[in-house]
Amino acid sequence: MNSTSPLSGLSIIAREYDVILCDIWGVVHNGRAHYAKACAALSAFRAQGGTVILVTNAPRPYPPILEQLARLGAPDSAYDAIVTSGDVTLSFIVERGEAPLYHIGPERDLAFFDILKDRFGINPPRVDLESASYVVCAGLFHDEHETPEDYRTSFTTMLRRKLDFISANPDLVVHVGDHELYCAGALAQSYEQMGGRVYQAGKPFAPIYERALKLATDHRKAAIDRRRVLAIGDAMRTDIRGAHDQNFQSIFISQGIHRAQLHPNSKAQLGPMDQKAYAELTQSAGIVPDFIMPELSW
Repeated sequence: MNSTSPLSGLSIIAREYDVILCDIWGVVHNGRAHYAKACAALSAFRAQGGTVILVTNAPRPYPPILEQLARLGAPDSAYDAIVTSGDVTLSFIVERGEAPLYHIGPERDLAFFDILKDRFGINPPRVDLESASYVVCAGLFHDEHETPEDYRTSFTTMLRRKLDFISANPDLVVHVGDHELYCAGALAQSYEQMGGRVYQAGKPFAPIYERALKLATDHRKAAIDRRRVLAIGDAMRTDIRGAHDQNFQSIFISQGIHRAQLHPNSKAQLGPMDQKAYAELTQSAGIVPDFIMPELSW
């Protein structure tokens, strides 16, 4: 594997790229507040002519994500457009028309179906597992206290009925402040391990990158040179794997989702990175990012 180069600021390499595909949670904000340095860096990249597409595994279509960014104080100068795993999930459902589905996820994600109806005129009935043609999972019903094991009985029923499982968020976990919560990807992983068939809408899978590049192309009104695309993210399994598979160069943010592993001896995981832990992480993933920063800054 190639080695990773430490990077003191995005400005050092910014001129080498036309487009940044940037993760949101863990890079731009932590679920409770935006990261001012990261937003300033993305704004500076745009100010010199670059295009920033925020690419997130959020299971909701992009309008609520815009509202969340504003609520957390992230300036709209930091990005040109957003694509979410929820947007890709919508396209998966549209392909299945009015077939009945079983929905797994919190009540806050039910607005997803309103957008589906308003934007596409599709209103598939939400039914129980015994009546469903497939399953759409946006997350756990109660992610504050549930784990994938709580869904074992449902998975057994789904396997018996050979139901496809659409995961609107491939992330396994997410940090809300200092708390770690399971995501839809954890349920998808468990179902797949039991023998179920899973369709993934977000990173590291190709459909979300195809949509992100289409947005960048529309914004720049020109074809995108993939050699001049830079991906930024904090999750090795999704952000860095996705960049690797798409042949994009990448920046890994070490104080994001892996911070407890990589910065275990520092208060709030803000100190120097544990190089041995980083080597173990990249070896386990089988990939290395091109650059690494503790937090995104200019």
